[in-house]
Amino acid sequence: MQGAKNKSRRRFILGGLAVTGALVVGWGVMPARQRLNGSHPLPLEGSSVALNGWVGIGPDGTVTIAMPRSEMGQGVHTALPMLVAEELDVPLSAVRLVQAPIDKIFGNIAMLKDGLPFHPDDTGRLKTAVSWVVGKVARELGLIITGGSSSIKDAWEPMREAGAAARAMLVAAAAAQWSVPAADCRTEDGHVLHADGRKLAYGALAAQAVNARPGEVRLKTPAEFRLIGKPQPRRDTPSKVNGTAIFGIDARPPGMLYAAVRMSPVIGGTVASMNSAAALKMPGVVKVVDYSAALPPHAGAGAGVAVIARSYWQAKQAALALAIQWHDGPLAKLSTEAIYADFASRLDKEDGHAYYQAGDIAAVEGKAAGVAKTVTAEYRAPYLAHAAMEPVNCTAQVKDGEVRLWAPTQSPGFAVDVAAKVAGVAADKVALQVTMLGGGFGRRLDVDMVAQAVAIARQADGHPVQMIWSREDDTTHDVYRPAALARFSATLDAAGNVLGYDNKSASGSVSHQFFRRNLGLPPAGPDKTTAEGEFDMQYHFANQRIRHVIVDSPVPLGYWRSVGHSHNAFFKESFIDELAHAAGKDSVTFRRALLAQHPRHLAVLNAAVARAGAAPAGRAHGVALHQSFGTIVAQVAEVSVEGTEIRVHRVVCAIDCGLAVNPNIIAQQAESGVIFGLSAALFGAATIKDGKVEQTNFHDYPVVRLNQAPEVETIILPSAAHPEGMGEPATPSIAPAVANAVFRLTGKRLRSLPLQL
Repeated sequence: MQGAKNKSRRRFILGGLAVTGALVVGWGVMPARQRLNGSHPLPLEGSSVALNGWVGIGPDGTVTIAMPRSEMGQGVHTALPMLVAEELDVPLSAVRLVQAPIDKIFGNIAMLKDGLPFHPDDTGRLKTAVSWVVGKVARELGLIITGGSSSIKDAWEPMREAGAAARAMLVAAAAAQWSVPAADCRTEDGHVLHADGRKLAYGALAAQAVNARPGEVRLKTPAEFRLIGKPQPRRDTPSKVNGTAIFGIDARPPGMLYAAVRMSPVIGGTVASMNSAAALKMPGVVKVVDYSAALPPHAGAGAGVAVIARSYWQAKQAALALAIQWHDGPLAKLSTEAIYADFASRLDKEDGHAYYQAGDIAAVEGKAAGVAKTVTAEYRAPYLAHAAMEPVNCTAQVKDGEVRLWAPTQSPGFAVDVAAKVAGVAADKVALQVTMLGGGFGRRLDVDMVAQAVAIARQADGHPVQMIWSREDDTTHDVYRPAALARFSATLDAAGNVLGYDNKSASGSVSHQFFRRNLGLPPAGPDKTTAEGEFDMQYHFANQRIRHVIVDSPVPLGYWRSVGHSHNAFFKESFIDELAHAAGKDSVTFRRALLAQHPRHLAVLNAAVARAGAAPAGRAHGVALHQSFGTIVAQVAEVSVEGTEIRVHRVVCAIDCGLAVNPNIIAQQAESGVIFGLSAALFGAATIKDGKVEQTNFHDYPVVRLNQAPEVETIILPSAAHPEGMGEPATPSIAPAVANAVFRLTGKRLRSLPLQL
């Protein structure tokens, strides 16, 4: 089957990269494959024609653009078309989007390259060579994924090239029709213009342009940009306001039934026995299905049973009526306390992997001359659920040897693969409609819900079935942000200078679990996400060592907005504040001295501090600086403490994300990231007792409410650098900024999340 072949090829490529180094190096020096034209046709309507794999043009001048990334509130359905429209010289209003086919030209190369465990300051040949090879591997894999704050970064060249190539073809067609040199023509607002005043619309040229040979294609310089860098309104806002936007839960194919699930409450538990007699007698109930065999290892979805009915309410009530006996399995006594104790034991016994090391190890270990003070600290962070507003859902139909999916997914390719596997069909027999996502935050990178839905739909006699999880299902069966434990030790001389800096942490590995679930790869090697935000900091310590111990996790783990940065920034930025205090220095002044070799970081810090000004009476400012996904963020949190309640009133967020494609979206993502991170900082914790996640809904897993939300002021620093990520970088800094402000107010150093007095 094609699906099995594709997956086997991915395993072969990744296995070759890891094992047969010489072979891969030889292949790796070959030029990268193009991303302009794919092997699958661009889906077009009517008489529109494709000028390449990304761009089509209709007779009326409508521009169709392939959209390979999922819209989950981050604005990619606005920002990515801007790249094409800029180079094509068309107004953004002339653009319509179609879902990109499952084709390797749409694979996310930037995300995989960003996963390499190299320090940002590393400019050596090894990093360059490995990055080149991984880029080629990523191109061969063609994984269509929305994640890692990589959409703009990855699309920056191929989507602009697609627009520029189409523009050049249209110019060539007009020049041929007029019998003039192409150099005498220019483009503007969907037209080709000649110096003598003649003008032709793109729609009139499209058919002829298909066969044009334009020669060299030139991209615009930033000085020529008309759209990029200018605020543009969100294209998805009107439909979300008037209710016409289609999310996964809005899918309504004809004849659709509904499914509700009962999943093992204990992690790793299974169905021992089940009596469905009472449920089958209830109104609207069609069938009861055990879907457990469809799930991959370490899935968020638990083994269990689904009820298919004519309405969701009927399905849900019948599911509650099922008499199920569960086999709890080996994790029935698992607890949060035991997990942290294991982390501590492993940190005591194991060296871990050194992700970065510099200078004199004796100084790192506190054996340097001139030590006047030693500072040690231990920090911890809990498991976190994603808590997206749209509950987990997927609609599937299995009929006549084919599968149709309606899914709010971040991973279309994985969704197609797992659907094909569960249904027992070839991948080309799976049709997927990616809907809008009511929040993703990494949860919808996984496709356990697709496996569930297809397994259920196989038993529905050809009817489409919409499977919906309740909020309780979602909270207790997530793939969680890993819990982590981190230890720091640093020595200072009498003047407050840091002589040695040592950091070792422990947690499970998201990447080990994710790639095993979705590609069948065995867990192996270091995982950058476990130590990111610690080993790749820009503070200069002459003698430093950053290590991490990966602990196999019985708890399902998944990518959570900003991944390892989400907790490692809290650890690192809080400890930097502790060092400043121990040195008797202002925390901002202390940071500035450590950033002498990084002027961009220093500029971001200074911008945030200058805008924040002085804290009002009764409040304090806390500062944090962190780089993630290529973007530098400094935040100043204005905080007060009322009894035991921590209140955040204002957050100044300064950002250097490279060239700002759409400043409006950047500001929106900064505000979103701050609120998301603040929810975790003040409230977020998924705790485990007797193998079960204890939290179930927003009453015990709260998020920041409107009356608790601070004012967020965003500063975007001008830059001509390559655009970097923006969906996640505003999240990591808020927790340490708040914690540092609390210390200034109370003298209490909070070293555990969520922050509680």
